[in-house]
Amino acid sequence: MECTSPKHPLNSSQLLPRRFFNRAFALIYSFAILTLFYRHATTLIQSPINLHTFFISLPFIVSDLILAFTWLNSQCFRMNPVIRTPLPENLPKAFSREEFPALDIFICTADPYKEPPMTVAATALSVMAYEYPAEKLSIYVSDDGGSELTLFALMEAARFAKAWLPFCKENRIMERCPSAYFANTCASHSASGDIQIMYEDMKSRIEKVVERGFVDDEYKTSAEAFGKWKKEFTTKDHPAIVQVLSESGCDKDFIGSSIPNLVYVSRQKNKAVSHHFKAGALNVLLRVSAIMTNAPILLTLDCDMISNDPTTTHTMLCFFMDRSVRPELGYVQFPLRFDGINNGDIYGSELRRAFHINPVGMNGLLGPDYFGTGTFFSRRALHGGPSSYIEPEMVELGPDYIPGKRSNSPHILELAHRVAGCSYEEGTNWGSKDSDMVHWLRTITPATGYTVRGGGPYFAIQRGLLFWRIRPYLWLI
Repeated sequence: MECTSPKHPLNSSQLLPRRFFNRAFALIYSFAILTLFYRHATTLIQSPINLHTFFISLPFIVSDLILAFTWLNSQCFRMNPVIRTPLPENLPKAFSREEFPALDIFICTADPYKEPPMTVAATALSVMAYEYPAEKLSIYVSDDGGSELTLFALMEAARFAKAWLPFCKENRIMERCPSAYFANTCASHSASGDIQIMYEDMKSRIEKVVERGFVDDEYKTSAEAFGKWKKEFTTKDHPAIVQVLSESGCDKDFIGSSIPNLVYVSRQKNKAVSHHFKAGALNVLLRVSAIMTNAPILLTLDCDMISNDPTTTHTMLCFFMDRSVRPELGYVQFPLRFDGINNGDIYGSELRRAFHINPVGMNGLLGPDYFGTGTFFSRRALHGGPSSYIEPEMVELGPDYIPGKRSNSPHILELAHRVAGCSYEEGTNWGSKDSDMVHWLRTITPATGYTVRGGGPYFAIQRGLLFWRIRPYLWLI
C-alpha cells in the first residue's frame, strides 16, 4: 500500500499482484502470434504461387491480423491494474468544512418528453442535498430542449428543497433523491409523512403541467424567464435563458439555513449555427458557471443519474485535496450503477467490463476515458496542462477569476446571457479553430473520450480513447 500523507492519508493505491501473471502470459502469447505469422509467411513463400492458393490463404491471414490487433489492444487493461481507495474518515482530521473548495454541478437534459421534468428535478434535489457547505454548492441545469416545462419543474424543486434538505440532514437520510426514498417503504422515516405529502403535491403539479403541455399564467409570475416563451419561440430557434431559481445566502430553508444555488440555463439556438449537442451544452455551462460562481471543481451528470450517497463529495475531496496529486489531477470518475437489472444480469446490462474491470486496468497507465456522467473535473485542467495554460478571451472565464457580485445581479445575468449565445464561440478558442478535426457525437458512448484541445478550453466529444491529454485520471470503485 502507498499512502499519500504519513499523518492523515486521504487515499491509497494498491498494485494488483496479478499483473505479473498477465505480463508473462502476454509475452508467451506474443511469441505464439509471431510463430503463427511466421508460418503464414513461409507457407506463402515456399508454396507455388497461384491465384487459387493466394485467395485461400488471404482470408486466414487477414482474420489472424484482425484478431491479433484486437488482442493487442486489450492488453493495456492487464499490464498495470491499480485499485485506488479513498479514506474519507481522515478528511475531517486534515481539513475543516470551511476549507472545502466550491463545487459547480452540471446537469444536462434535452427533451421534456423523453427525459421527464420530474426526473430532472429529482436529480437536482439529490445533489442539492449533498453533505457539503450550501454556500459553496451550485447546480446548473442545461435544458437543450428549451422547455418551460423543465423550468417549471425546477422552480417547484427549488421550493420543495426548502423542506427536503433540512429533513434529509436532520434525519441522516442516505437516499436523498425523493422519488427513490419514498419508493423504498422500509427506509421511510417516521417523520416523513408531511414531507411525502409535499412531494406528492409537487409531483402532481409538475405532471399536470407536462400533460397539458404549457405552464399556466398563475405560475409564470414566479420567474421572469417565462416571458421569453413567445409565439416565435421554438426548440431550434430561441434566445438564451438564464434564470436563478435559488441563491445561496439569500434563500433559506425552513430552519433558516442557506440552500445551494440552482440555475436554469437554456442556451441560444439558431438553425444557422451548429450547436454540437451535449458537448456544446457543457461548453455553455462551463462559461455561465465561470461568470456566476467559478468553482474550481465541476461535476457533470446526466438528468437521470441520481446521486445515491450524500458523502460522494467527501470521497472526491480525498483526491482533489491531496497536495501530492492535485497539480496534475484532471478528474475523478465514479463508476455507474444501474437499477432494475435482474439478479443474474444475464444480458450484461450493468456493463461491468466497461465501467468496473477495464478502468482498474487503465488506472495504472494514464487513466480511463470519460464516460459522460458521474465525473468531478478540475476547472483548471480545462485550460490546458500544468505548464501550458491557455488564457481565455474574457477575464471572467479564467479559472482564477473570483466573482464579486451576487449571481442574480443584473450585470452578472447580462454577462451570463452573453456567453450562452450561439454565436459566442465564433472566432474564439472555444471551438471554431480546427473544427474539422472534431467528430461530434449525438450521445456519450464508452468509446467517447474527453480531451482538452490545444485550441482552448473545450468539452470535445470525439471518437476514440483520447484520455492521454490530461493525466492522471482516477477511477473509484
